[in-house]
Amino acid sequence: MTVEEYDFIIVGAGSAGCVLANRLSEDGRHKVLLLEAGGSDRKLSIQVPIGYAFTYQNPSVNWRYNAQPDAGLNNRIAYWPRGRVVGGSSSINAMVYCRGLPHDFDDWAASGATGWNWNSVQPIFERTETKVRRINGRQVVTGKGPLWVTDEADQAHKVTARFLEAGTQAGWPMTDDLNGANPEGLSIYHNTTRNGWRCSSADAFLRPALRRGNLRLVTHATVERLLFEGSKATAVSYRQDDQSRQARARREIIVSGGTINSPKLLQHSGLGPAALLGDHGIDVVCDLPEVGGGLQDHLAISYLYDCTQPTINSQLGRLQGRMAAAFQYAFTRRGLFSLSVNQCGGFIRSSPEAPQPDMQIYCNPVTYSTGVDTPPKVGPEPGFILSFQPSRPTSRGRIDIASPDIQEPPVIKPNSLSSEEDRDGVLRGVHLLRALIETPAMQDLIKARRQPDPTTMNDAEALQDFRERSATVYHPTCTCRMGTGPQNAVLDARLRVHGIEGLRVIDASAFPNVTSGNTNAPTIMLAQKGADMIIEDMQTGGR
Repeated sequence: MTVEEYDFIIVGAGSAGCVLANRLSEDGRHKVLLLEAGGSDRKLSIQVPIGYAFTYQNPSVNWRYNAQPDAGLNNRIAYWPRGRVVGGSSSINAMVYCRGLPHDFDDWAASGATGWNWNSVQPIFERTETKVRRINGRQVVTGKGPLWVTDEADQAHKVTARFLEAGTQAGWPMTDDLNGANPEGLSIYHNTTRNGWRCSSADAFLRPALRRGNLRLVTHATVERLLFEGSKATAVSYRQDDQSRQARARREIIVSGGTINSPKLLQHSGLGPAALLGDHGIDVVCDLPEVGGGLQDHLAISYLYDCTQPTINSQLGRLQGRMAAAFQYAFTRRGLFSLSVNQCGGFIRSSPEAPQPDMQIYCNPVTYSTGVDTPPKVGPEPGFILSFQPSRPTSRGRIDIASPDIQEPPVIKPNSLSSEEDRDGVLRGVHLLRALIETPAMQDLIKARRQPDPTTMNDAEALQDFRERSATVYHPTCTCRMGTGPQNAVLDARLRVHGIEGLRVIDASAFPNVTSGNTNAPTIMLAQKGADMIIEDMQTGGR
């Protein structure tokens, strides 16, 4: 077997891996290999923003994981889509760009991730972004980062204005920018789009880097295990076109497979809880009990309403409306096809005594249904959705391998609502939404309340309803989290695996705690800072 050598090997061309491939190859001196299990992202269903509905169940671009029956959710089995394509989940997500709140990152630092406080990471967000908005019909661009972040306020549906008005009537704050200096409050979401197209991590970071001769991307390449010499990671074994291949790393291997696949690969490679590895006949390279542990995610519940005004349903729910939207997009790159249906929301304190915003509230000016093996379906009758999610859950679950076979999906145990604090958070969210629903602006929008209705339930019924109907919003994190040592974490604050040389994990699994909102933006930031650390360590001779 021919074994090729590279300076750096990156496993996973997702949100983080694309950033790393760009940064580690930019000086032209280092040879970089990027391995991706999926295929090309050059598909209309990915590049056209509204098309993400068609990636939701598509096995050609989606891992389509399922969690284990979850006791906290009345033993329901949750569907966990994850990107299996160049760009990873940044190629199939709803494109909402949300950095998170400053205290999220201060909490990271307090938990042992030294150097990851808000004041340290805020400049990294800034240099990553190019910000776009329209003022009086003219596009205004600020910043010089590779990732385009677009303010779509001028295209937001009219129903969003009534939602924001209702929030004001409820006494909630407003903000001009959820990613700005004052992120608390409601606003129109920013999206990762560029001139009407999706701007994924692959679009922003990888595509320009592929012009370099020192970067090689290999798709449809499933990494089966990491290889070690003693306690040093030296190579990867992967399968492509039914052929087993190996590649050696002269400097480092960086695992960027995401919150599910990164701990899975580490465990298959002998890094994880010794007892678990022994049960599956895997030789232990390093006993790391927290590999796969610490799992956190956001749970949300939606309440559906028939609307007195036209909504997105009125257009996309009818053939003539879809054709008109397609025609507008084809000629202008504007309109509904250029947008996410997730248009507005924000961060609210559940009580005046809350030290920080602890609830994300949002409104989608559309109703739709989801089925097994089918994309979401938009009906013709006007409707909208009100949702909330507790922003900072405390419950933690696990992800573990199910067998020695790398092809077998892992065991995902969300352990939802296992803490009393999280159950209390659900009720606080229900109370907030009740107050919003009863405002005059919202009453003017509501034609009919579909059941279940949060305003007619007592607290016990509301909690039971949450257990029955809430769902993940696809923000899994923390399964290879940073921390102070191997007994409570997998990585140190420089994203290096405890007890192992030449190996880092850089993706959302490295979060010490889940951030308050959508997780793609902080994942990209983390990869930028991780690249800074790798380059700095090369220059200083650090481990």
